Amino acid sequence: MSGLESVPSAYLSIGFLTVVGILMPLTNFIITWLVRPKVDPARPHITRSYLLEGYERDHSLYPRRLTTFECGSEPVGEAMIQFHFQYYWYAIIFLVFDVAFMFLVLGGMVAADATKVGSTTTVADAESALVTLGIFFATMSLGVWYVFRKRGRIYI
Repeated sequence: MSGLESVPSAYLSIGFLTVVGILMPLTNFIITWLVRPKVDPARPHITRSYLLEGYERDHSLYPRRLTTFECGSEPVGEAMIQFHFQYYWYAIIFLVFDVAFMFLVLGGMVAADATKVGSTTTVADAESALVTLGIFFATMSLGVWYVFRKRGRIYI
């Protein structure tokens, strides 16, 4: 495969998947908006469906339907609470190192490709990629250091 033929064919599949990925949820939103029962503006306790003629539901016998929880339990306290970060910092640190490891493996593959005989990647390209990777890893390490330093005192 030559370079001119591979670029459009490689990006055509990505473009197609992007269009499908946008159209599927958009179609679901539009169908849901058309099908769901809507509140009658003149009578707010009545819902009616525009697709199913004759479908009308009176919700005046259920006054709690507009409360915060429809499951039957009343909300206790305020919704704004102090959320302790200490329970989730292990997961966040894992994700940071997981992403960093993925980029380190890719950097190692570039460096290994540059040292192969007959490679198209030059050593200068591999060195600049590894320097960029080192800056990225240093930035991630700085974020991890900050989380370790603020452990137990971060509130979201």
